[in-house]
Amino acid sequence: MSQFNFTRRGLLRGGAALGAGLAMPTIFTSQARASYLNEPTGSTVTLGFNVPQSGPYADEGADQLRAYQLAVEHLNGEGDGGMMNTFTSKALKGNGILGKKVQYVSGDTQTKSDAARASAKSMIEKDGAIMITGGSSSGVAVAVQALCQEAGVIFMAGLTHANDTTGKDRKANGFRHFFNSYMSGAALAPVLAKQYGTDRKAYYLTADYNWGYTTEQAVLESTEAMGWETVNKVLTPLAATDFSSYITPVVQSDADILVLVHYGGNMVNSLTNAVQFGLRDRMVNGKQFEIVVPLYSELMARGAGQNIKGIFGSQNWDWKLENQLGSRYIGTNAFVQSFGTKYGFPPSQAAHTGYVQALLYADAVERAGSFNPCAVVEALEGFEFDGLGNGPTLYRAEDHQCFKDVVVVKGKENPENEFDLVEIVEVTPTEQVTYPHDHPQFAGGALGTCNPGA
Repeated sequence: MSQFNFTRRGLLRGGAALGAGLAMPTIFTSQARASYLNEPTGSTVTLGFNVPQSGPYADEGADQLRAYQLAVEHLNGEGDGGMMNTFTSKALKGNGILGKKVQYVSGDTQTKSDAARASAKSMIEKDGAIMITGGSSSGVAVAVQALCQEAGVIFMAGLTHANDTTGKDRKANGFRHFFNSYMSGAALAPVLAKQYGTDRKAYYLTADYNWGYTTEQAVLESTEAMGWETVNKVLTPLAATDFSSYITPVVQSDADILVLVHYGGNMVNSLTNAVQFGLRDRMVNGKQFEIVVPLYSELMARGAGQNIKGIFGSQNWDWKLENQLGSRYIGTNAFVQSFGTKYGFPPSQAAHTGYVQALLYADAVERAGSFNPCAVVEALEGFEFDGLGNGPTLYRAEDHQCFKDVVVVKGKENPENEFDLVEIVEVTPTEQVTYPHDHPQFAGGALGTCNPGA
């Protein structure tokens, strides 16, 4: 655990959920005299934290909300300042945003697009939120990003990995710090080829929504390019909890690799079912049967327990980066220390990306000298920064996607404790996961123009 000494505490989900089923907003008419929607006129500014507090991704959402609450403390000058001390931009002063104290409202996306939109509408219309952030599902992120574009507020996406978020569904008012499906495929394929060889037969079980589709495509194209054969692709419902009926056909096929394109509780359950069926003990085509999970986290590893050992995947960030790989990932230790002191355990990648997005929004407002969404967009487009735990990072202007190193991990064989279940295999440099903004996997989208909403 290096210098960090975490103690076990209850992982309670914070924040009160706001009601869904709301009437259509009056956001286009209620503040017509303002220069932009929800312009803060008093001594405070309100941010909206829209996270899954129920549903299959609730654990990720709970950690995001913890991180957002920590970010608000740091922005308001409370606590130790966290990554504000390592961030290369020095615009943030710890006195709120443009001198206004930061307050927040929270909502429950339920990992459902309709519920997430209703929650975001409420925060914008009733609570005056000037920025919405959060989400642990790409379906939710795409839906809320579209709403924010229509309403005229900034959306700082939380945990969303599908190509669509900054691909065909990109919006001028939306920004993503988290990496994407293409990047996972580009980072994982060389590692998988080295570990398992290039003569493999893969079977995909894929979550039936946009994240599953684009992640399956990215991993499939990257692995087929190095020689793997795809045996079958099967979609599974997001609401599924028992994947036994999907595992039986895998056993009956001649596949020797199972790729689980599942996240959160879905991945914990499907991996558990696969191990129960003895897949990891099988020999097929003269090879040891293997399982790959393209995207997972320490939180998911904790849920999967022993079953995660040796499983390869990718992450946006890991709390051990700076300790293991040095000062290139400065900011990691500052965040881990702050989060660990407050909550008693290390943060997940969901917590990290949420915290960073909150700081990046606040910093852009400070640098722009205005809360006007169009001024914020201008400040973020093409912004290069460091000190937030990922190494040098670019917010690309053409699609509002962040470009940075990608972490390839596998489950530890002999973990020291319950918080140290994932081993960093390598960090793939930014240039290896960078692609043209009009790459075929991202085709069909246009940013459009910024909407200030008034």
